[in-house]
Amino acid sequence: MIGLVANVRGHTADDYLEAIYALTFPVGEYRPADAATPIAARVADRLGVSRAAVGETLRRLEDENLVERMPNRWIALTPAGLERAEQVVRRRRIVERFLSDFLDYAPSDVHSAAETVGDSFSDEMVERLHERLGYPERCPHGWPVAPRAEQAENEQLLTLAELDAGEECEIVRVAKDDGELIGWLWQEGFRPGAHVHVEDVQPAAGHLRVRMAGGEGDGDERLIAEKAARSLFVRRAGGA
Repeated sequence: MIGLVANVRGHTADDYLEAIYALTFPVGEYRPADAATPIAARVADRLGVSRAAVGETLRRLEDENLVERMPNRWIALTPAGLERAEQVVRRRRIVERFLSDFLDYAPSDVHSAAETVGDSFSDEMVERLHERLGYPERCPHGWPVAPRAEQAENEQLLTLAELDAGEECEIVRVAKDDGELIGWLWQEGFRPGAHVHVEDVQPAAGHLRVRMAGGEGDGDERLIAEKAARSLFVRRAGGA
């Protein structure tokens, strides 16, 4: 168990490890110029806390041998830290499925709810939940329950905002950090498994015009803002 329970803003050590994990294994092709690098400032941004609070907590995590500071200011997970972070990610995604499948939580609410209650589940309880759920491979937002499967899949994906007019794709995952946006995306049919054909891209206007291709809403056209399109991780049609 991790000795550090929470910082002054209520974030647990597991929250920090999950944030560092997400920065360490970004989705899509790695581009140094715009990468969300695992540095203290990016951790602060993800958690919505001050850099001073992050610095204090990271020092404690270093003392626990869960993270280490690199010469380039990057924060690296130690082997013990990576193992713990992967456990956190897996546990919370299983709990998300429990909240959505059994308790009828909306996709916009399950992530924050899982962060709140997930850490109270023992490892045995999580495994029983996973079994009772039928061993789902993905959380409600499409992220693999198994972190290693996520890491292997990351390079295959890009955001909807990166596609050109005429391309078609399948939505694989939806970013989890904006519940209000998730609610809108689900309402408009932008959810894992949906197929989308990009009809037109208007960078100056900041939006794309797309057509739903197959399934619910087949043939319906939608306008989606570039910001929202960046929250959809997709695989081009014909991709692996």
